[in-house]
Amino acid sequence: VEAVPLPSPPALPSRHEELRSLIVEAGAEPVVEHGVLCGEVNGLEVCRVVDDPTTGATRLEVGVGAHDREAFQMLHGDTPAAESLVRIVEVVARHRAPGAPPHPLNRLGAERLLRWRLTQQPELVGLQQVAAVPPPMPRANLKDAVPCVARGVAPDGSEVAVVCSVGVDLNLVPYAADARQALGLAGVDGGGPMLIVTPERDRIAVMRDLADRLVQSASLVSVD
Repeated sequence: VEAVPLPSPPALPSRHEELRSLIVEAGAEPVVEHGVLCGEVNGLEVCRVVDDPTTGATRLEVGVGAHDREAFQMLHGDTPAAESLVRIVEVVARHRAPGAPPHPLNRLGAERLLRWRLTQQPELVGLQQVAAVPPPMPRANLKDAVPCVARGVAPDGSEVAVVCSVGVDLNLVPYAADARQALGLAGVDGGGPMLIVTPERDRIAVMRDLADRLVQSASLVSVD
């Protein structure tokens, strides 16, 4: 049996890249994954650059997920996207700040919120630097929890694959192995180090058993 190669991410269209500045000016973080430019606030997507399926015109849509963007467009179609995005960024930032009380805006994309924490505090997992990178496969939507990936730098300068997840996911370990390969850190003889980061409550015994079955080693790390 031969493994199917991981998909090669398409390039971001230049007309989409032109809207990056709007995302930055509104206070969101531009993120490119598999040819799609989004704006995130502490790991939660709040806008996306899309092409109109009818006219082909490129625009910045504001909202959390496809349905929210569609509803926002219907209700606030005449409001400039930049002005709307500034307001949404402020609201989402409050709910996804460290120590914020439970709210749908910090439950959604919890794994990406965890990754964002690591980019701000890489020392939580013993690294000097953590930077978000695209996943090995495109996400189907925002509501389903999917592990997310980062590239870390250890104190000795070596690169580390970092995979974050919240909730019990039996596909986490093989997903992490694909992520390491997509980052180019999987070698023939042992491969590069990899950290699989979850909350303590989600680090169940079967995860350790699955990680031990990897040909190339991985460390399970808990962050709460």
